[in-house]
Amino acid sequence: MRTYALVIVDINSEQVDRRFTYAVPAGMDLAVGERVTVPFGPRRLPGVVMELTQETDVPAEKLRPILARVDDEPVVLPELMDLARWLAAEYRCTMAAALRCILPAQVRANLKPLTRLAVRLTAAQEDALARCKRSERQRELIARLAESPEGVRLADLAPAGAAAARALEKKGLAEIFPQSVRRRPYEDLPDEGAQVRLSPGQENAARRICAALDGEPQAFLLHGVTGSGKTEVYIRAVREALLRGKGAILLVPEIALTPQMVSWFRARFGDVAAVLHSALSQGEKYDEWRRIRQGEARVVIGARSAVFAPVESLGLLIVDEEHEGTYRSGTHPCYDAREVARVRCRLQGATLVLGSATPSVETYARTLRGHNVLLEMRERVAGRPLPAVEIVDMRKELIAGNRSMFSRALRDAIEETLLAGQQVVLFHNRRGHSSFVKCRACGYTVHCPHCDVTMTYHSSDETLKCHYCGAVLPPPKTCPACGSPFIRRFGVGTQQVEEKFREEFPAARVLRMDNDTTRGKDDLVRMLTTFRRGEAQVLIGTQMVAKGHDFPGVTLVGVIMADMSLNLPDYRSEEKTFQLLTQVEGRAGRGEKPGRVVVQSYEPEHYAIAMAATQDYRAFYEAEITRRRRRLYPPYAVLSRLLVTGRQESDVRAEAELLEMEIDAWFRKDAARRRQMIQVRAMEAPLSRIRDEYRHQVFVKLYAAGSAGALEYLADLARARKTPGLRVELEIDPPSFL
Repeated sequence: MRTYALVIVDINSEQVDRRFTYAVPAGMDLAVGERVTVPFGPRRLPGVVMELTQETDVPAEKLRPILARVDDEPVVLPELMDLARWLAAEYRCTMAAALRCILPAQVRANLKPLTRLAVRLTAAQEDALARCKRSERQRELIARLAESPEGVRLADLAPAGAAAARALEKKGLAEIFPQSVRRRPYEDLPDEGAQVRLSPGQENAARRICAALDGEPQAFLLHGVTGSGKTEVYIRAVREALLRGKGAILLVPEIALTPQMVSWFRARFGDVAAVLHSALSQGEKYDEWRRIRQGEARVVIGARSAVFAPVESLGLLIVDEEHEGTYRSGTHPCYDAREVARVRCRLQGATLVLGSATPSVETYARTLRGHNVLLEMRERVAGRPLPAVEIVDMRKELIAGNRSMFSRALRDAIEETLLAGQQVVLFHNRRGHSSFVKCRACGYTVHCPHCDVTMTYHSSDETLKCHYCGAVLPPPKTCPACGSPFIRRFGVGTQQVEEKFREEFPAARVLRMDNDTTRGKDDLVRMLTTFRRGEAQVLIGTQMVAKGHDFPGVTLVGVIMADMSLNLPDYRSEEKTFQLLTQVEGRAGRGEKPGRVVVQSYEPEHYAIAMAATQDYRAFYEAEITRRRRRLYPPYAVLSRLLVTGRQESDVRAEAELLEMEIDAWFRKDAARRRQMIQVRAMEAPLSRIRDEYRHQVFVKLYAAGSAGALEYLADLARARKTPGLRVELEIDPPSFL
């Protein structure tokens, strides 16, 4: 009987977002999840087989045959096929776009394995030795090849050895062949992390998680103070999953955390651990994905997209630092890796662990409502105390005549720490040298010519840079508006912190870690390794230094300006401030010596800053959830917007205003809908222009309960909008409303 394949063609377009039927040629053995090449109009395009059937309603004259198989096996696992269907439905994207999340670009691009010439015996060792009695080099090579049946690379042989290999090949005793070579990320990274005895809190958490591997899968929130040993609990749970023949995925929020995790997991699990994230080379990504798909690697460590790793028999999925906004994708489909993880665990019967010292307010609220099992670790490992925290009122410093960015308390603490031979971390969450350049005569500020943002001065190359589009300008000598020479730099970035620190502490060995200093492929690993080995005394950085890192030698953490994130146009600003401060404070005192933290603030009485000093998460949660209930913020409301972008500002504004009227009319048609709506308003986006595209938004605020129907309407409205030259995208509770 004839077989037909229903194929999703790799075109991200709503016009072709459906399955196309193709005839399977006789003798072609296909499986669901395989990639194939199909005719599509005049083109040959790749696609994924979604279903095989013996029946079709398509007329025979319209059927075209599949041209070729791309792979020798299915590249999309059945569970991941189901996940792609959910992704397409949940985030209103095409099935092709969903499958692109599942299949990395390196796999879709058909990268080929890296090969090197190698030699191996094709005859029995005794026979080969008998025929090579006169050549000692050939006999030595035969003995070596006998110990390596998989072959020896020619590049590993001396010139004389390579010549002996060619001689053996001529005699028919050996063959020279292309041997596949795996590109291994972090190959030179030391394996660290000796096995330790678990504390009672760790033991209880590991026992509860491991019990779920044998029974009904559960979702856990592992809430432990900084330094309580969450990673060791992860390692024990992963080991138990492997013993049960199951695989595991560990998500980390930042690439900066990946090398440390890799070193710890390789120390315990060897080559069974693979790594996936965007900073790897194309070849490394391809080889690691293949190792996972072929079952050679059963543990995956990676950033957001690793949630789609092709791990068969998945038993455990861990989301470390679950509160981080980096788990939300900024490109369409704008998925939340935490929700994807939850659905994937449900589809594969796996256990989910969300870990954090500062869980997101929404996750903690869900946990209290019974959606997750709460596991708490309230003490640091080995009974180590939390660091002592001192909050310095920078207003009093100014009154006392101290105009430096370092308070007297912080300066004294740095001197004491350096004299004691210990390490310091200084945290400032803004890179660059100065935040903006402004004329003191007329008030003119240098803005990006393509975006509605000020440009940041970078002293390393004496340029002004836009952190949104990458535009670069030379800093003006005089004001472009009034010609005044009184144009100055304002604000403080990490470059300026480093510059001022070196002036005050010239003998200290200093590293700066931010996006400007870690652009090279190996910069991050080299910097972290240097600091962890004690080859530098001070690490200055942005939020890259704030979370997850284990630096046993750090006894002092200084926060230059704790208020920076408090005044952002974001209802989460208090939460983000508490999380950042708690996390960076947790870098101090993780070794044998106690830690100390100095937090500099112009608002020391703010509850987010005061409660972070004591790491009192529950008190912060109660204060924050009360504020959100009173002001109707998530989880009590849903904040969404239709973002309109385009080249013509008038068209963008008009489209937003038209959408506002349509949405408002839809809600007013029905009394129940009207009660669901809190606010609908068209306005200019806070960042009104990025990369020469203007941005307006229709802000829609809804009561959380019963909002599904309204959100579905908004999604359909955005998807159906086809105004030439404009894009309309729906964002639901986005990480930022900028």
